Amino acid sequence: MDITELTVHELLGKLKSKELTIKEINEAYAKRIEEKEKDVDAFVTVLTEQALEQAERVPEDAGELAGIPIGIKDNICTKGIKTTCSSRMLENFVSPYDATVMEKINSKGMITLGKMNMDEFAMGGSTEYSYFKKTKNPWDLNRVPGGSSGGSAAAVAANMVPWALGTDTGGSIRQPASLCGVVGLKPTYGLVSRYGVVAFASSLDQVGTFTKDVEDCAILLNVIAGKDERDSTSVDVGEKDYTKALQKDVKGLKIGVPKEFYGEGINPEVKKSLEQAIEKYKEMGAEVEEFSLDIANYALATYYIIACAEASSNLGRFDGIRYTYRAPEAKNLKEIYKKSRSEGFGAEVKRRIILGTYVLSSGYYDAYYKKAQQVRTLVMNEFNKAFEKYDVIITPTSPTVAFKIGEKSNNPMEMYLADICTVSVNIAGLPGISIPCGVDSQGLPIGMQIIGNKFEEEKILKTAYAFEQEINFREKYKPQFKK
Repeated sequence: MDITELTVHELLGKLKSKELTIKEINEAYAKRIEEKEKDVDAFVTVLTEQALEQAERVPEDAGELAGIPIGIKDNICTKGIKTTCSSRMLENFVSPYDATVMEKINSKGMITLGKMNMDEFAMGGSTEYSYFKKTKNPWDLNRVPGGSSGGSAAAVAANMVPWALGTDTGGSIRQPASLCGVVGLKPTYGLVSRYGVVAFASSLDQVGTFTKDVEDCAILLNVIAGKDERDSTSVDVGEKDYTKALQKDVKGLKIGVPKEFYGEGINPEVKKSLEQAIEKYKEMGAEVEEFSLDIANYALATYYIIACAEASSNLGRFDGIRYTYRAPEAKNLKEIYKKSRSEGFGAEVKRRIILGTYVLSSGYYDAYYKKAQQVRTLVMNEFNKAFEKYDVIITPTSPTVAFKIGEKSNNPMEMYLADICTVSVNIAGLPGISIPCGVDSQGLPIGMQIIGNKFEEEKILKTAYAFEQEINFREKYKPQFKK
């Protein structure tokens, strides 16, 4: 038995029956990281030594998830451990406190195996924009894992962690989940606290999960969801057990299929795989209807205006004065600001700060930022109308399968277009999940996105779980680590 192949709920079953111990589980993952990390480059900071020490000290009567390992995206603050955002700017920053999601993880006695690589400050769609390294896709090591949470997705796909936390601002959990053949959930905005998560775009950012299957996704969401007084955007939806939503029966479920998400720019093999998945839902008794959701054409522009504006504001604090990189040659205050930010930030971050500063500047604010916020309301209204009729909406997660390393990194517009299917969900603050629905002719995974109405995670989890049980993706397909 390969311990690292097991899902978390399978690990819990084996711990209960005493077939496995916490020590054996953590040793298996430490060994797997030692074997595969040199190929995949998923971690910024590996914590296996501390993890093994912690595994020895887990008490017998600890809670159900005590001793279960996890990976954490490196923009989530971890007390006493580096939180770099994969940037030179925060290369040596050690957080003095834990993010709320980390407090919740630690309260369950889970063990952090490491901090995961990402696009710098979560800006990018391929994890090629990390200051430290380029993460590779375990299905084909010449391809990207997606981004910005590529390290988390790749580590789960490569069985280096059983599950991981990521963040999603415009698709940064769902797109890498799709490209790496794992399950990625972006919860409703406000369901999970953002306190202690280094901000990119505050009105769009959301912490979410990477797991091997939908059941694990529901278990981890139970841990991290909940109101937090330290986050003013956090919402109290009461106590919920998301695992209760996991049912195979989708008879009578109303599924909307927006035709605009299946048109130009969607790879034919991705489209075919989604069409087959939709037929499967029909066979299972769901009611499927095509409809028009005419937001795709302007959602991307709206997203990049709002995201860059908020990034420009949020990243103003990284000035070379306090806890960030400081240029050693700077001779005065002006040079400290100028040189530290020029040297500390990478090209993509600088590009977005410049764009954001421009759209917020006097004379352009009304033409760009204000207009984008008005269009945002339009996007929300379109989704509200759709959810009056449908329980869930199904689209591709990514227009393509994983692309080759270097293929799009020199063309920002092409990279931005990779988010075409995911950004509208963040603009409207909705929950979305990506699950694998097949592979293309090269054996690369294809992801299906299921979108729900606000705080209706149960519906998307049920829809995803029923399909997952039908196709058994994990039993049929495994990463090949092709070089």
